Amino acid sequence: MNFLTPWALLLSVAAAVPLLLHLLRRRTGDRVEFPALRYLLRAEREHAREVRLRNLLLLLVRIAMVLAVAGALARPVGPFPGVGHPPTALAIVLDNSASSAAVVGGSTILEAEKRAARDVLAAASDADRLSLVTMDGEVRSGSPDALRTALDALRPMDGAGDLAAALRRAEAAVAAAALPESRVVVLSDGQRSALAATVADSGSVPRSLYVVPGARPANRGIASVRLEPPYWNPRGALRAQLIGDSVAWRVEVAGRSVARGRSTDGVVLARVQDLPRGWHAGSVELDADDYRGDDRRYFAVHVGDAPGLTADAASPFLREAVATLVTSSRARAGGQVFIGSALRARRPAVLFAPADPLEITAANRALARAGVPWQFGLKRQGPAPLRGASVDGATATQWFSLTPLDGARADTIARVGSDAWAVAGEDYVLVASAADAGATDLTVRAAFVPWIDLLVSERLGAAEGRALEVAAAARVTVPTGVDALEFPDGESRPVAATAQIAAPSVAGVYFWRRGAARVGAIVVNAEARESELAMMPADSVAAALDAPRGESTPESLARAAFAAGGRRALDTPLLLLALVLVVAESWLARRGHAARSAD
Repeated sequence: MNFLTPWALLLSVAAAVPLLLHLLRRRTGDRVEFPALRYLLRAEREHAREVRLRNLLLLLVRIAMVLAVAGALARPVGPFPGVGHPPTALAIVLDNSASSAAVVGGSTILEAEKRAARDVLAAASDADRLSLVTMDGEVRSGSPDALRTALDALRPMDGAGDLAAALRRAEAAVAAAALPESRVVVLSDGQRSALAATVADSGSVPRSLYVVPGARPANRGIASVRLEPPYWNPRGALRAQLIGDSVAWRVEVAGRSVARGRSTDGVVLARVQDLPRGWHAGSVELDADDYRGDDRRYFAVHVGDAPGLTADAASPFLREAVATLVTSSRARAGGQVFIGSALRARRPAVLFAPADPLEITAANRALARAGVPWQFGLKRQGPAPLRGASVDGATATQWFSLTPLDGARADTIARVGSDAWAVAGEDYVLVASAADAGATDLTVRAAFVPWIDLLVSERLGAAEGRALEVAAAARVTVPTGVDALEFPDGESRPVAATAQIAAPSVAGVYFWRRGAARVGAIVVNAEARESELAMMPADSVAAALDAPRGESTPESLARAAFAAGGRRALDTPLLLLALVLVVAESWLARRGHAARSAD
């Protein structure tokens, strides 16, 4: 047994007061016989035994009354029989990820989770400390009524969220309450794709689990959307990969329908033209099914001139690649992006290492002048396979190690063995091999021209910026020169260039702005795994969440949430006992007074 306010036990010292008064009353002075009182003394002797018993009872009742009040104020908690539960810090982790929008048994999974949460809140007492944690990491704390109001306003996220982070925040919330009992209640849809990678050690906080039952619906949805090419000039095409069987689709760009049809092979190919120049928001939408979370997918497209490329005259492979892109209208001849040797480094550019190791020093000086924060290092020799987008299957026979300088921030887009072979930073792509067949066979493969096209489109794009697809609430870096983020409703909110911010949690297209101009976009869509609605076996869900096998009904979940191993609070029973003792003391005192009056 423990006490919530142990200092109150000091009040039990007050039990000595009635004992002291009782002892003081027993003190008598010298007895002097008085004839007129002999009758009274005889009567007192006749009732002495009854009086002593009554006084002893009064003493015991008064001591017990003080001890009961002190004990109640100390708020003891222990394994007592009876009803109720001890004050409990309880956090409800509610899975409102995109998949919770699936309809099961006539209502969404999220609504079923809300009903279970309300049952748990109904079993709470005023002494409990309650919190509600959702997949976006938001923590709401307050009374049961406040949390019911929060539940009413809750909607599915447009993404998977972070279950492990939500559990950590729930545990922090119950720890901050500093109550003798704590518990985390997890309400889940049991989604296999979401829980497969979850490792959620419960630590010292026990968990109760409820998985919404019922067969998950068959799902049709959009797995991905790709623009071909990434920048339209002004013509372009959209290719979407679907999940499920035959379904009608529609494409909207800039608020107007530009294509529609029906897919029977799981692919949408829509060709679009005659769009005005500039950045536009678009979406692909399917006919509704029982899971709306992936029936619409957003994209952003820039309509304008193709990027202007200029190739290094010294490299026949690069000259041929640029000529092919210009002929196919994927690019135009111009000086916007340089494709060539690092000896002539500038930005934006795709820069290759020189073939001659004696030219490495000069190449490093050129990189420094161009502001590329990387240097070439030691010469390496292969052959060794390349790994990365569009280079798999190619090999490198000669390359130079790439060394970042202080402050270098870049993505490694291809590797040779464990070394970086190609890195992409702001306005540059640096390749560790020379652009000739003696350094890598990529230059003579069919994949070489598409790879150059991919680098230009996705990494160097154009001065107009790029579109980046992210998950809801993901961290993104504000591009250089950007001063605001434009929301779908047209509102612009200030942002600081190069700062890290959280992407919006609602799916849609958000444009970066520099003054009045759109200079890029972030596109928020749910992760592809949210389209996989299949459930994980119950035992596996319990293992993934480090919880006992889930409760079968919301009612049993509510009981389990506050079970606490039979422990209960004793403050209320002690107060009731004190009240009974007050009544008993009053009755005994009145009876004694009545007896003395009769004598």
